[in-house]
Amino acid sequence: MRRIFAAVTAAMIFATLSISARAAPCLVVTLTGTQGGPTVFNGQAGAGTLVSYGDDSNACAAVRLQFDAGRGTSMRLSQINVTPVQLSAIFLTHIHGDHTEGLPDVLALRWYLKGPKVDVVCSADTATRSGSINSCRNYVTHIADAFIGSGEVAERLSEDRERLAGGPAELANVLTFEPKEEPQLVWTSGDVKVSAIRSTHIAGHASYRVDTPAGSVVIGGDASNDTPAPPRSHSTSDQVERLAQGTDVIVHSAIHPVLGPDRGSGFPGPIFYRQSLATDLGAMAKRVGAKYLMLTHLAPSLGTARHNRWPVPGGPLSDADYRRAVEESGYTGKTIAGTDLTTLRLPLQ
Repeated sequence: MRRIFAAVTAAMIFATLSISARAAPCLVVTLTGTQGGPTVFNGQAGAGTLVSYGDDSNACAAVRLQFDAGRGTSMRLSQINVTPVQLSAIFLTHIHGDHTEGLPDVLALRWYLKGPKVDVVCSADTATRSGSINSCRNYVTHIADAFIGSGEVAERLSEDRERLAGGPAELANVLTFEPKEEPQLVWTSGDVKVSAIRSTHIAGHASYRVDTPAGSVVIGGDASNDTPAPPRSHSTSDQVERLAQGTDVIVHSAIHPVLGPDRGSGFPGPIFYRQSLATDLGAMAKRVGAKYLMLTHLAPSLGTARHNRWPVPGGPLSDADYRRAVEESGYTGKTIAGTDLTTLRLPLQ
């Protein structure tokens, strides 16, 4: 009898441990697009990052958050068996086209497949120096106007009346916030919390942080320092550094020193200075204690002899060139020069 009891007890303990092991929380960061700037090189998708959280029982995919949606986002998601219907929320760092051109496709496909409404989180309307208004809300509200004007929405509705009558834009629940100097909570779902902070690139630019029991990740977007040009101690955003304290992963756009105004490419200084230098990103990652630095939106792209219309001095760069630039700062964590669908899982397997 004692043997039977001991065997049953051992089986119960083993089952409990097995369930616990299967249910361990996990976080996956996937670069859905790494193109630097508006042009296209070698089939790269536009800027975007997918952050997925869950546990081992659901392949770390209970919550899927898409940060920015450059051209080709839906195609890249399809390569990892994710459809726009499965996204839990979408976040925009800013409304430059290379970060948003894929959003009409994402929302149109979600509408076509009759997915539920989805939160689109972004900055409130912001005045620019020239007096115009950068408006994420207007962009999303009018995102399906071409589909409506062409008659496609009416045609699709005639095929299936269960689709929302207002078209793809009606799927978007736009949640705007006023970016501040300190992190503020802008979205939550269960154990997942997303915070945002103001950062400099264009008016209304914001950077985000995702916190989960499995780890944390900061998405810097195209953030740079508030001082638009040298002299300054670093090119990175002080606000992003504040947001990134103690984070596990930093995902950030990066420009290589080779495009600097003193290197002969002809690349415009004002554009160069409003991006974060790879070396300075390494220094920031070191200061905040980040374990991983994922470089994306690379300028220049890996392997290209021209960035947009400017030649790359010395010829195409490799991922090793970017890693060396980061390591010049003394950063000893893991540096990843991102390509489309580069993936990082926490905890590591």
